[in-house]
Amino acid sequence: MRSADERPRAQGGDGPGARPLASAGAGGFVERHGLWDERQHVAAGQVRRVIDELGLDKVRFSFADQHGVLRGKTLTREAVPGALRSGVTAPSSLLLKDTSGRTVFPVFSGGGLADGRFAGAGDIVLVPDMTTFRVLPWAERTGWILCDLYHPDGTPAAFCSRGLLRGRLAALADAGYDLTVGVELEFHVYRPAAEGSVPVAPGRPGAPGPAPEVEPLTSGSQLLHEEGLDRLDDLVDLLYRGLTGLDLPLRSLELEFGPSQLELTLDARDAAQAADDALLARAAVRQICRRNGYHATFMSRPATAETASSGWHLHQSLRSRATGEAAFDPALGSVPDPAPDPAPGSVPDSEPGEPLSPVGRHYLAGLLEHAPAATVFTTPTVNGYKRYLPMSLAPDRVVWGIDNKGAMVRVVGARGEGGARLENRSGEPAANPYLYIASQVVSGMDGMARRLDPGPPTTDPYDAGARGLPGSLDQALNALDADPAFAKALGQDVVSWFTTIKRAEFARYLAHVSDWEQREYFDLV
Repeated sequence: MRSADERPRAQGGDGPGARPLASAGAGGFVERHGLWDERQHVAAGQVRRVIDELGLDKVRFSFADQHGVLRGKTLTREAVPGALRSGVTAPSSLLLKDTSGRTVFPVFSGGGLADGRFAGAGDIVLVPDMTTFRVLPWAERTGWILCDLYHPDGTPAAFCSRGLLRGRLAALADAGYDLTVGVELEFHVYRPAAEGSVPVAPGRPGAPGPAPEVEPLTSGSQLLHEEGLDRLDDLVDLLYRGLTGLDLPLRSLELEFGPSQLELTLDARDAAQAADDALLARAAVRQICRRNGYHATFMSRPATAETASSGWHLHQSLRSRATGEAAFDPALGSVPDPAPDPAPGSVPDSEPGEPLSPVGRHYLAGLLEHAPAATVFTTPTVNGYKRYLPMSLAPDRVVWGIDNKGAMVRVVGARGEGGARLENRSGEPAANPYLYIASQVVSGMDGMARRLDPGPPTTDPYDAGARGLPGSLDQALNALDADPAFAKALGQDVVSWFTTIKRAEFARYLAHVSDWEQREYFDLV
């Protein structure tokens, strides 16, 4: 992805006119609280020129809620300058809802959250990150920009997941490292069985209604079948043009094993950018598909996915800020591991034959140590736990292996410039990208700080004697409550906020009478 100040159609950011938008914002919320740096000011000038040159009529100001779902407002061209000066307001209760849209906390008292900042269902302020501006390829004369969340007094909003990730990446930088992330997202695309609007349950306006009736596009069972993908060429071309037109670093579109199942992969990037990429890619796929007569879902295990669930494989590696070396790669290790405290960003030597440097081993051990608790963030939906099945290319045990795709964490050796990396295969594609990646940083940094050891790699990733991943969202929430590392790193208020929302979601699930129960018992007993 190219940032706004790198787009060819908006060059000249250092010349006259690069900052008229910012100067026009004198006295506005953004300037008053110093929320933009020089890069943001330059990008703002570039964005205004793009809007003028392309004749854009509308700009979407969007943010990621706690579920990784985009929320926001579409502003007219005339309203954009004011939004760049003072942001866009939205109800703070948007950060207090479960996946059904139900507000979990007392909406007017605020439930005592964040020192009363959520009381009264008051406003939060969406402040645009000008470097994320894009022009939508599929919506006529429309721009799109991601926002950060602030309270009306100019302080960062307590539960802005994008901000939470940046805080963890800043802590990692203080330790001497930067995180690089590669994204692999699996998803399903169907053809609606009947035309019509979104179904609504009679007598329950606003509540989730019946799922759309759909038909599969492929029969499945033929992984990476070229002719199978060729049959979907119209869809593949739509997605290619939309994703690359959005300046996302698309690497591949692949036919997966399950019926109607596809995968997209994105180039490895700085972790903050990779999180934005994943968020926008999911929204783009869904919107492009809907506009062209398809239904796309990042739900891990739809009812039609009998043979293969969808996962989110998160590749991650560290790079030394001091030397630029790939910190997990044993071949590049050059600094001895001193005791008791290694220098920030050091890359200690590895033992001969080790697939990872000591830094990599400690980080890996942290991922394993905290995997049950981190699962709340890697797999935040009730449905995602139905993916954890033995012998399924999805993990159900907390183990690591060397290039073993049944293990929860797969170590991939150095290939070319990237160095060795870790692939966490436990996540579901519906996860909030910022919280998923933040959970990895929290876990890995604790492993590094305590110099944990991951033990030997597994050769049997579904060994019944190995520690299992949580079998349900409830079990994962209990594991998070019992693991102090996340409350220490993110704050107890953040952990309590997220677990309260997810426990309410799980309670609704338990109260629902499923189709299975109806079939099993209604006529029998």
